[in-house]
Amino acid sequence: MTAAIDTHRDFALSLDRADELGPFRNRFNFPQSRHGLSPVYLCGHSLGLQPKEAVRYVQEELDDWARLGVEGHFHARRPWLPYHRFATAGLCELTGAATDEVVAMNTLTVNLHLLMTSFYRPVASRYKILIESTAFPSDRFAAESQIRLRGFDPAEALLEWGPRAADQTLHVDDLQRILDDSGEQIALVLLPGVQYYNGQLLDMDDLCARSRAKGCRVGLDLAHAVGNVPLALHEWAPDFAAWCSYKYLNGGPGAVAGAFVHARHLDGNASTQLLGWWGHAEETRFRMAATFDPARGAELWQLSNPPILSLAPVLASLDVFHEAGIDRLRQKSLRLTAYLAQLLEQRLQDRVTTITPLDARGSQLSLCVTDPGLAPRDVFRRLEQQDVFADWREPNVIRVATAPLYNSFADVFDFVERLAAAVEKRRPAGRRSTI
Repeated sequence: MTAAIDTHRDFALSLDRADELGPFRNRFNFPQSRHGLSPVYLCGHSLGLQPKEAVRYVQEELDDWARLGVEGHFHARRPWLPYHRFATAGLCELTGAATDEVVAMNTLTVNLHLLMTSFYRPVASRYKILIESTAFPSDRFAAESQIRLRGFDPAEALLEWGPRAADQTLHVDDLQRILDDSGEQIALVLLPGVQYYNGQLLDMDDLCARSRAKGCRVGLDLAHAVGNVPLALHEWAPDFAAWCSYKYLNGGPGAVAGAFVHARHLDGNASTQLLGWWGHAEETRFRMAATFDPARGAELWQLSNPPILSLAPVLASLDVFHEAGIDRLRQKSLRLTAYLAQLLEQRLQDRVTTITPLDARGSQLSLCVTDPGLAPRDVFRRLEQQDVFADWREPNVIRVATAPLYNSFADVFDFVERLAAAVEKRRPAGRRSTI
């Protein structure tokens, strides 16, 4: 049982007035009201809000295209030829990587396939891939297809680390048992940083160390971790990692993603990569020679030139992250989720609970309606009708994320008020929309 807190909205507003990161909220565009109430947007785990500066960044590229044509590759305000490098410093800051270890490119699952082509190299004695059983489906599809393409059967070669039924949480002791039993047969361990369904933050440093100790290659899917929690990829030393940019990174729908390759793999001869136009060294790329001259660092894994209009919003968001600082954002995130958990306990007690471990969480709490007299999906629909932006995951989870760049303590208070109204099947006394 947590200590009682003030459950009045004035208290939430006082927390917002004391929040040094509060002004960043004004640098994002919020969706319009759908049902007459002021929107409460808690869906940054699915699609982050649009940074207002993203409009300027994209417009500048459109203007340079109109003004310069093909010369924009060299003379645009941000020249297009090396455009992906404008994201490098920001991605290094958020991932704890060295400059040559990261690259902005493609989308998440494309990057996972490219990286698994290099780092999933099965042999007869070591050919299995270990994932977590509740992995995002695209990760499972990617792993299964890689196994098939290498001539193995996923039914036998795909191992799963599952949560315990009692608490729906992944326990590292269970992972260790799998590694002890099958580690010598596991070629690749592919795990998330934050589990997408229950919101559990995993100890990535520990997972990497345990897997390496058994001789396994390690890949991390950071879709729900990047921009959410501080990362130290160079220090943790997975072989590779990949992430999308449209969730906490606020890069927009289908935004250009990112990839990490640890420094120990960056001196190869390009024999284990799929090769393409932009993986060729920039200095010799336009000689159009038939001999491949590999780019340096993680840029070797690039295939094509970056989509400028899709990468521009990512740059705008990275600027905001740099100014706010991931450590300060993490501290606010912990305060927001703690406040949310306390309000839920005091206002809704056992009618709505969270399956997210509160001692291992990012910005997301996954909520379950546990009142047997309620249909969980109906509760979610009533939330939608009250201008709450969250999302539903089968069979009974409502995921909400308090993104610290733009969410406030008042957002948290208003959400719990509307959730209580949805549970009690009444219209909330919330503020009318001014949007």
